[in-house]
Amino acid sequence: MNIALIAHDRKKETLINFVIAYQHIFAKANLYATGTTGLRIQEASGLPVTRFLSGPLGGDQQIGALIAEDRMDLVLFFRDPLMSQPHEPDILALLRLCDVHEIPVATNMGTAEVLVKALDRGDFAWREARKQG
Repeated sequence: MNIALIAHDRKKETLINFVIAYQHIFAKANLYATGTTGLRIQEASGLPVTRFLSGPLGGDQQIGALIAEDRMDLVLFFRDPLMSQPHEPDILALLRLCDVHEIPVATNMGTAEVLVKALDRGDFAWREARKQG
């Protein structure tokens, strides 16, 4: 299971605490993250994370490329809805790719918790079946 972890600056701490709380689930997955978010998750949790560029420098697009290649199974993108983002077009493109390729995506902790608990129950088996054709 490949999981992308992305967070805006004011949501990074929330995502880090979320990963720590569900570390036993995330430890079974391949984790991918944008720059600083990935580094901070690695440092706080000890989990291995494949890191890309910072979101505004192209990290969102690098993760989007994995989505387009059907190499991502879940995206957790803790967005800050109260702060304007200079790379908003990249963010919207990433979310659009999730919709096009039917990749579950959570933009807040409430939805992320539902998806991660479903992952732990085995509810994502459909992703493996889809990949196998």
